[in-house]
Amino acid sequence: MGMNYDIIIIGSGAGGGTIAHALADTGKRILIIERGGFLPREKENWDVKSVFIEGRYNPEEIWKDKKGKPIHPGTHYYVGGNTKVYGAALLRLREKDFEEIEHKGGISPEWPLKYKDFQPYYLAAEKLYQIHGQRGEDPLEPYDAHPYFKPPVSHEPRIQFIHDKMEEMGLKPFHLPLGLLLNENDHEKSACIRCDTCDGFPCLVDGKSDAEVICIHPALKHPNVELLLYAKALCLETDRGGEKVINVEVDRDGKKEVYTADTFIVSCGAINSAALLLRSKNDRHPRGLGNSSDMLGRHYMCHINSAMVALSTTSNFTHYQKTLGLNDFYFDAPDWKYPLGHIQLLGNVKSDMLRTGAPPLTPSIALRAMANHAVGWWICSEDLPDPNNRVAINENNEIVLDYTSSDEEGHHRLIKKLKGIIKKIEPSLFLTQRIPIEGVAHQVGTCRFGNDPKTSVLDTSCKAHDLNNLYVVDGSFFPSSGAVNPGLTIMANALRVADILKKEHL
Repeated sequence: MGMNYDIIIIGSGAGGGTIAHALADTGKRILIIERGGFLPREKENWDVKSVFIEGRYNPEEIWKDKKGKPIHPGTHYYVGGNTKVYGAALLRLREKDFEEIEHKGGISPEWPLKYKDFQPYYLAAEKLYQIHGQRGEDPLEPYDAHPYFKPPVSHEPRIQFIHDKMEEMGLKPFHLPLGLLLNENDHEKSACIRCDTCDGFPCLVDGKSDAEVICIHPALKHPNVELLLYAKALCLETDRGGEKVINVEVDRDGKKEVYTADTFIVSCGAINSAALLLRSKNDRHPRGLGNSSDMLGRHYMCHINSAMVALSTTSNFTHYQKTLGLNDFYFDAPDWKYPLGHIQLLGNVKSDMLRTGAPPLTPSIALRAMANHAVGWWICSEDLPDPNNRVAINENNEIVLDYTSSDEEGHHRLIKKLKGIIKKIEPSLFLTQRIPIEGVAHQVGTCRFGNDPKTSVLDTSCKAHDLNNLYVVDGSFFPSSGAVNPGLTIMANALRVADILKKEHL
């Protein structure tokens, strides 16, 4: 039997890491449980083959799709979670994203809370994660009287050229809000070195605003905060009445251990959080913890994402490329009254990345030449919630991701729009790849929050309707996905829930 704590936080990523940091100064005994260890700092952090081809930092775990075929998930079990390899693009949901929006393929539902409820926490998260940006450039960014706390990350010449050409067309490109520990005016004081292996890579120099660097390390300086590594949460146990969680059972190096607490915060990511609660079913909660609504695991969303490489005759000498975004077609277009989505630059395109989609025996020199003339783009459209898109547990205790993408016409139109824009800038060829089901970086929605216990898993405090002391603080709570990266909203919500806990329970 492990020790008794005031608060146990399961998971140390964007949600768990942030709320741990926010609660660290309460003096409460806090245990952070992480199924992995610290991501090793090694030369392979920046090696394209190791990271993208061999999947060095991906788990060996296998999930199943709706047909029972194996899925090798693109997720990461380390201190800091998926923020260890994210591109650090940290945007606010649009104000209108919190309202009901009509899409060609259905309805994006209204949130029980509105943008104004998140605004102060967005601002606090932007400060905590040291986000660089320029308020007012993005025409759809929600209004905030406070500027970003860090200046925007500058465009290098090739990207500035694209930016200027877009502006000449009447578009509104903007500096992408980025969480980087960067000081462009004093390189000696800058952890970030503006390298060409950031987006999708671990950072060898701790120059990225990830949850480990920003939140976990500072939290652990408090004597009341502990971190348990290599401990996978297997299930949560409730009291006999099924009213509250009393302990968590973990597998630690093959041994079962039990830890008790007064308050439990689950932050394993939308897929694993739902799986943990489903595995925790008991006589009082026969369909899983917090699942009287039968909504647990349902409404899984992960955005409709595509990566596109634009090849031109112009060389691209950019070191740090991911600095530009475009939201002109976020909610509609002149020829389309429905939302299309969000566009941002990807990190640098490398020859080994192109090899996976190239014909066999393509010479390395040809791939290098392509990479040197390539600009990578990320096209992101809203994924509508569907109760049939769900996380489940099969008879072998494996995670099953039963998912069919929602209406994709807006996404295809957005890709076509971007190709048209780029062709006006310069003649180009395009390689486009849809992100498959394995790409779960934007996972949200499996424990949606709401006011009605019959149609939601969590209340607006992100506490399970059915239990007194169980909170879920990651992307699970989203009722809709919007079309921007979910990271900042997860971080802001973690700060919001921390405030509620401090005021009402601690």
